[in-house]
Amino acid sequence: MPDATHTHGTRVTRVTTPSHPLDPLTAAELDAGRAVLQRAGLLGDSIRFPSVLPVEPRKATVLAWKPGRAFDRSILYTLLDTATGASREVIVSVTQDAVTSDVPLETTDAPYGQPPYLFEEYERVDAIVKQNAQWREAMARRGVTDADAAFCAPLAPGYFGFEDEIGRRIIRSLTFLRADESDSPWSHPVEGLVVTIDLTSGEVVRVHDEGDVPTPEIDGNYGPTRVGPARTSLKPIDITQPEGPSFSVDGSYVRWENWSFRIGFNAREGLVLNQVAFRDGDEDRSVLYRASVPEMVVPYGDTSPNRFWISYFDAGEYLLGKNANPLSLGCDCLGVIHYFDGVVADDNGHAQTIPQVICMHEEDYGVLWKHTDLDGNADVRRSRRLVVSYFSTVGNYDYGFFWYFYLDGTIQVEAKATGIVFNGAGVPGEHSPHALEIAPGLFAPVHQHLFCARLDVAIDGERNAVDEVDAVGMPIGPDNPRGNAFTFTRTRLRTENEGARMANPAAARSWHVRSTERTNRMGQPTAYHLLPQGQPTLLAQPEATVSSRAAFATKHLWTSVYKDDQLWPAGQYPNQHAGEAGLPTYTAGDRPIDGTDIVLWHTFGPTHLPRPEDFPVMPVDYSGFLFKPFGFFDENPALDLPDGAAASCSCSDHGTGACTCAH
Repeated sequence: MPDATHTHGTRVTRVTTPSHPLDPLTAAELDAGRAVLQRAGLLGDSIRFPSVLPVEPRKATVLAWKPGRAFDRSILYTLLDTATGASREVIVSVTQDAVTSDVPLETTDAPYGQPPYLFEEYERVDAIVKQNAQWREAMARRGVTDADAAFCAPLAPGYFGFEDEIGRRIIRSLTFLRADESDSPWSHPVEGLVVTIDLTSGEVVRVHDEGDVPTPEIDGNYGPTRVGPARTSLKPIDITQPEGPSFSVDGSYVRWENWSFRIGFNAREGLVLNQVAFRDGDEDRSVLYRASVPEMVVPYGDTSPNRFWISYFDAGEYLLGKNANPLSLGCDCLGVIHYFDGVVADDNGHAQTIPQVICMHEEDYGVLWKHTDLDGNADVRRSRRLVVSYFSTVGNYDYGFFWYFYLDGTIQVEAKATGIVFNGAGVPGEHSPHALEIAPGLFAPVHQHLFCARLDVAIDGERNAVDEVDAVGMPIGPDNPRGNAFTFTRTRLRTENEGARMANPAAARSWHVRSTERTNRMGQPTAYHLLPQGQPTLLAQPEATVSSRAAFATKHLWTSVYKDDQLWPAGQYPNQHAGEAGLPTYTAGDRPIDGTDIVLWHTFGPTHLPRPEDFPVMPVDYSGFLFKPFGFFDENPALDLPDGAAASCSCSDHGTGACTCAH
C-alpha cells in the first residue's frame, strides 16, 4: 500500500542489504569485493579502478528466481596499473568471496580501446601541462606568465590512427583562463593551443601552437555578482500532498498506481529501470525488462586543430553515473520527494555514496481526457505522472535524464542538456562556417548530443517482434477517387540488419513492438509503439573515425537479439577505440528478430547551433521519445480515475479573480 505517512519533505532509500538479484551494488559489497582483490594480490600502490560495475545475473536466472532463494552477487572490476598502463578485467563473486575471472585487456593491439578516465588523472593533466616548457612559452607569447591563471581541461582524444598515440593512454588538454578561482573559465578559451599527453609516462607527446587570437575577456559568470539582484515579481507556487504521495517504496521496488518497477544505479549508466510492468486488473503485465540510457556521444563539427578531434563518449569515457549530482542541494525536484542514494567506487576502489542521486516525485500534467456531451455536461480527468530522474555533470555540460510514467500506460524519456557550451576564440564579427559567435569574440562550435536508449522490451513476455508503421498518401485512382484518402503501411522487420532504421517524420514513422503470444479483444497482437522525434543522426561523414566509433548514432533504431552481456552501444571501451564495437558487432550475425527476445536501441538528441541566449549558461535543451501502448489494452486504462483526478474544481472566486482546485 502507498505510504500514507510520507506527507511532506523528503525521504531517502539506500539499499544496504540486497533482497533481489537486480538490486544495485551496496557499499558493503564494494568493500568486500575490494578485500577479495587485495587478498588475491591484484592491488598495489599503482593500481586504480577506472570502472566498477555490477555483473547482472542472466535474464533467465532472474525470471526463474523466487523470493527467499539465494542469488549470486558479482562485481566487474576494470583495473589499471598507472605505472605501466596495463589493464585487466576481474570479476569477483562477493557471494563466493572469490575471484571468478581475470582477463587482461589488449589495449596495445587493434582495435585498441582504453578504460574510462580516473578523476585523479584530471588533476595530473593540469600539473603535466603547466610543467611543460613549450606550453609555458606559448602562454608567455600570449602575455600569460602566471600558470595559476590557467585551467587545463582534460579531454578525451578520439581515435585517428596517429602513430605516436596508438596503444598509449592518451588525453588532450585545451587551456582556458580564469581571473580568479571563482571565475568561470569557459568564456576565456586560449585558441590555437592543444597539448597531447601520455598519462602513463607523464610525457607531453606534442604541443600544437598556432596563431595568437586574443583570449576573450567576456565575463562568463552567472551569479548575483554579475547578474544583480534576483527579480521579485514571481509569486510562490506551492506543491503539496497533504495525504502523502501515491507511490510506495520497498528497497529498490516501486509501485505507483498501476506501474511497478525496480530502481537501479551504476557508475556508467547512472539510472537503470528493471522489470517495468503495468497492472491490468489482477495481472502485472510486463512492458520492459530493463531500460537505461547507457551511452551518448558529443561530436563537434569544427575543423580547427582545437576541436576536430572532439567526440566525447560521456558514459564510456567519463562515466555518467560516477559524475552524477547529489540532489540534496538545489531545486532539481519539487513536491513530496523520495530520493535514492547511489553507491559507486572511487579511483581506489573504495565505496563512495552519492547522496540522493535519484529523485522520484509526482507531477500534475494537465488534462488526461475530457469530453463535453450533447447536453453540455463535461467530464474531465486530470493527468499525473511519476518522475524518476538524475543529473550528471561532465566538465562544462550538465545532463538530466528523466523517465516519466503516465496514468494511461505511456512512458516518456527526456534528456535535458544544460550547463555551459564549449567555446573557442575568434575575431569579433568574423564569420565561421563551423561556429557561431555567442558573445563578442567567443565562438561556440556546432555540435550534437546523441543519446542512445537501450530498451530491453518485454511486451507481455519475452517473445516480441517489431513492425515499422508509416502513414502514406494514396494516388488518385479507383482506391482514392477524390484524392483525399491516405492509409498506413506496416512492415515487419525480420532480421537485425532490417532492424537498423531511420526515422521519417514526414511519414509519422513509428516502430510497434508486438507480442507474438498475446492478443487483445480485437484479436490483434498487444503492442507498444516507439514514437521518435526524428532529429538528425550523426552528421559526420561515413569516412570520419567518429562514424565508426559512434556507429550507434548513425541510425535512429537498432534491433538486436537479446544477449546477456550486450549492454554498450559503442562497446565496452570506446575510449581511443578504432571503432565498429558495440551495435555493429552485436548485429553482425543478422539474426532473426521476429518472435524472439529482442532489444531496441534508440538514438535521439539535439543538433546544437549555439546562440547568444545560450551564454553564459544554457537554458535546458529537451529531447527524447515516447513509448506508448498501441492495443496493449482493450480500452482506455484511465477510465477509472476520480473526477478531476481527486480534485473538485471551483471557479467561485468570491471576487479574488482566481479559480481553485481543492481536495
